Amino acid sequence: MSALDRDYLIGRWRYTVGRMVRRIWFRASMFSLAAVIIALLSAFLVRFVTFPFELTLASEAVDNILTILASSMLAVTTFSLSIMVSAYAAAASTSTPRATELLISDSVASNTLATFIGSFLFAVVGMIGMSMGIYGNQGRVLLFFSTLIVLFLVTAALLRWIEQLTHFGRVGDTIWRVEQASEAAARSWAKLPRLGAAAEEDVPEGAAPLYLEEMGYIQHLDMEELNKLARRSGGTVHVRKLPGAYIGPHIAVAFLEAEPDGEMREAMAECFTIDRQRSFGQDPSFGLIVLSEIASRALSPAVNDPGTAIQVMTAGTRVLQAYCESLNERTEARFECVRAPDIDHGEMLEDFFNPIARDGASLLEVQHRLQRSLHMVALANRDLFAEAAGRISAVSLKRALNHLDANLEKTRLRRVAGWSLPDEYTGELTDEEARRAEA
Repeated sequence: MSALDRDYLIGRWRYTVGRMVRRIWFRASMFSLAAVIIALLSAFLVRFVTFPFELTLASEAVDNILTILASSMLAVTTFSLSIMVSAYAAAASTSTPRATELLISDSVASNTLATFIGSFLFAVVGMIGMSMGIYGNQGRVLLFFSTLIVLFLVTAALLRWIEQLTHFGRVGDTIWRVEQASEAAARSWAKLPRLGAAAEEDVPEGAAPLYLEEMGYIQHLDMEELNKLARRSGGTVHVRKLPGAYIGPHIAVAFLEAEPDGEMREAMAECFTIDRQRSFGQDPSFGLIVLSEIASRALSPAVNDPGTAIQVMTAGTRVLQAYCESLNERTEARFECVRAPDIDHGEMLEDFFNPIARDGASLLEVQHRLQRSLHMVALANRDLFAEAAGRISAVSLKRALNHLDANLEKTRLRRVAGWSLPDEYTGELTDEEARRAEA
């Protein structure tokens, strides 16, 4: 199993732990704990460490360095926190609040802040130990070299943080992050659709529905565990709601062919992770929706930034192109005891393109790029996207013609929107496509 598939099909507990590890507080706690341990070990490791040279350090020499480190790290940490909060607020106001999750889980920002806090605690613990006299001469030497290592780590983190600040939280950076998360989810789904489940079938009569007590979005589905439970119960599980679906206590997320006992039913329900908002990992449509939200905000009268909308359409088209490319690597279903529906490709295109077409109906440059993007997506995979792309193109053209005033702009848009796909084998237009091109 590839690394991509492992992340895509990660188990429920690994998913929960992974979410916690990516939080800033967790990394800061781990760095702080390590820093305190290193500062204290310098007083006890001298019994087991011998230096091949004689070096005598005055207590004031190490204490001055630790004092400078503690005071500077406290200021830098406070300053970095204010910058991060400002970046989150800027991303929420200039792009979309749904994208701030990617900024919060940024490893560079988390590791930098954790390094600063850990260095501050290292210096404070070292100063306390020096004042208590727990360090002898050899202990001060070991603490001195530990301080040099900490200074190197702080300098490296600071330089990396300076580079990060040049684009952190900007609209372009946010679009790039959303595109990367969307492309990863799209490629995973294309290679292994339905989270590895078998193709959907009609639910047999008498199948027992599975309800969840919570209300919210399905963020993650532990398909491997669900398959094991289905095999143990002796029947197939027909999943009806996949990650991204909004569910409530009265909506069945699955149907069970074999009636399970209470313990088995509860175990199956725990395979579904519910939260108040959607996530990117197993939901390939969510990233496209977030990209569309960024474009809609850019096209609002208060912002009026069609260039950002065009940039978003370019990013979304790349995601859809990557999805089509990864279809060639599609593998067989891995979980034969679980059946699930496939993604609605027409709905995927509509979620991304329709809001942009609506909000940018009066802008020729936006409509021009919209038609070009739809054409590229239709060419990428005719079977999946050609019909839906043509439908969205026709609706968008009609709406735009009602908003554009200049006849020259209408003529240019009609010419761009006149794309149609020839037959794959003969190179000729089908009857329906010919009628559409003529119209």
